[in-house]
Amino acid sequence: MSDATLRFPADRGAYIRNHTWMAAVAMGGAMAVLWAMDNPYVWTGAPAGLAAIALRGWYLASEELAVVWEISDGTLSGPGHRVPLGQIEMVRTMGSYVQVITKGGDKHLIRYQADPAATEAAIERAIR
Repeated sequence: MSDATLRFPADRGAYIRNHTWMAAVAMGGAMAVLWAMDNPYVWTGAPAGLAAIALRGWYLASEELAVVWEISDGTLSGPGHRVPLGQIEMVRTMGSYVQVITKGGDKHLIRYQADPAATEAAIERAIR
């Protein structure tokens, strides 16, 4: 690996897309629960689910979007995590996330990547 530092910052667009999908699922789920309870106001589940995820997204945005993972000096590091590149067993994408699995079985998520395939490829190149 070269001495250059590779950085993987969280992407605002990926963050918003993930929360849009979560909102859709929450809206449908809340409506399904109300329907299963025979509630005559099933439609209220949609705005409730949307509001819950919108509030979550707004509340966590500043923290989540400030996260940057990087590779330097033979180590992948992120918030509270340091993984020697030689300990990485597998790297795979999951939506806008990149999951790193160590030889010891620890799992780390690099979340909200604009191009998760490019992040995966960069990590794979670094561990070779």
